[in-house]
Amino acid sequence: MGPSEALIAFVPAAGLLAITPGLDTALVLRTAASENGWRALCAGAGICLGCLLWGIVAAFGLGALLDASRTAYTALRWAGAAYLIYLGGRMALNARSRMDEAAGESAAPGASTAVPAGGWPSIWLSRGLLTNILNPKVGVFYVTFLPQFVPAGVDVRSFTLLLASIHVLESFLWFVLLIAMTRPLAAALCRPGVVRTLDRITGGILIAFGLKLFFSARHA
Repeated sequence: MGPSEALIAFVPAAGLLAITPGLDTALVLRTAASENGWRALCAGAGICLGCLLWGIVAAFGLGALLDASRTAYTALRWAGAAYLIYLGGRMALNARSRMDEAAGESAAPGASTAVPAGGWPSIWLSRGLLTNILNPKVGVFYVTFLPQFVPAGVDVRSFTLLLASIHVLESFLWFVLLIAMTRPLAAALCRPGVVRTLDRITGGILIAFGLKLFFSARHA
């Protein structure tokens, strides 16, 4: 298999992975539905940045070290589990305050596309980044998945980075599509009761993923 054939095989495979529903999709959809498209885009960019960082880790061989070191892997899993449970619990328990914020934003025409007055909303970018970078399964997945599409005779590091970049680009385009499909429904989705429900559902999903990470770490 040459480089061209490898890329032809990888692009649809990575695309299917990008659109597979999961934690990342839930976070972007919730942010787009109950906050605004700009913040959802920042969350998606943070998620993609996390994937790219894991791709760099995999390309430079550090991911293999993480896969081999049970202590490092377990420690990172616990950190990721704690963050997801914290984020999910905060989202579920503070649904009332988030509901009021979202309701206020939806009342202002054009608020969904305007950049917040405070400048770059780093909190949503960091939320997406930490959700992904603290999940060691992403790193191990890159270490085990990407090499399958690296043909013989190429620079392994450069080609692995290329594959990771393709996956990141496809994921970002998928998030843009999700946000574009969600925003026309924003008026209905930003109703106070709907926002509260979305926060609790998404918070529950985050807690569930966190607990799954925690217990899988204990039994690793």
